[in-house]
Amino acid sequence: MTPIQIAIVGVGKIVRDQHLPAISKNADYRLIAAASRHGTVDGIDNFKSIEAMLETVPAINAVSLCMPPQYRYEAAHVALEAGKHVFLEKPPGATLSEVADLEAVAAAKGVSLFASWHSRYAPAVEAAKAFLASTTIRSVKIIWKEDVRHWHPNQEWIWAAGGLGVFDPGINALSIVTHILPRPIFITSATLEFPENRDAPIAATIAFSDADKLSVSAEFDWRQTGKQSWDIVAETDAGEMVLSEGGAKLAVDGKLVHEEPEQEYPMLYRRFAELIKTGKSDVDLAPLRHVADAFMLGRRKFVEAFHD
Repeated sequence: MTPIQIAIVGVGKIVRDQHLPAISKNADYRLIAAASRHGTVDGIDNFKSIEAMLETVPAINAVSLCMPPQYRYEAAHVALEAGKHVFLEKPPGATLSEVADLEAVAAAKGVSLFASWHSRYAPAVEAAKAFLASTTIRSVKIIWKEDVRHWHPNQEWIWAAGGLGVFDPGINALSIVTHILPRPIFITSATLEFPENRDAPIAATIAFSDADKLSVSAEFDWRQTGKQSWDIVAETDAGEMVLSEGGAKLAVDGKLVHEEPEQEYPMLYRRFAELIKTGKSDVDLAPLRHVADAFMLGRRKFVEAFHD
């Protein structure tokens, strides 16, 4: 079968670390172009804008959009209107409404739209989902704490309105939780901590529940130093489940029961190819809805200024 002729838009760290290696190792794709204001990819045609790229390289079948979420809608709309399949880095957009509009455009154009949630493809996530489905869950606690200076040095867009702040990593936890829990959850209260010199939160404490009054809590913090924490702990009738290291490891009552090498982005691109071949889209907005609800319901607490 002829490879999918794919292009990348927004050439930054995540593209170099994850997207390019995943595409290069997948025979379903051939990378033929890139568009970015600042970055370039060796060995292919590079452009400053998606418009110039699509006009010059009509052979492009699909576009992977990796720029900050505040700027993604316009690029996605241009690509979809041009009849291209679109892969959206997480979060899929700055607002729910714009992503819903993109989904409608994709359907009208008969192309695939993929809202990717890479953490759902972490090695132990499916095992955790199966474990929770087999028992009664008593409570769930999410601890997602990391050092923003390490992971996002001098990236001002994450602190701007629409950049999500600590929800940029926190949405990864939400993407896992909304996938592994057997019933939908909803936010009952939240406190968002905003540095006095920033427009996005640096920390958040959130309480959730479901129709059966399950207690779920989340602690997101960007001020963690030392060991980073990406854990989901569930107390169940079958023991304490700990999904740790962002979904890489699963333990029950202290015993490691599942661990495999990380393959998140290779699996995302396999999924995208499958969607294109079957003429389908995959646009699950549950994680982004929780972020929107946190901003809607959350109490703002202002803390000291943050400087890189």
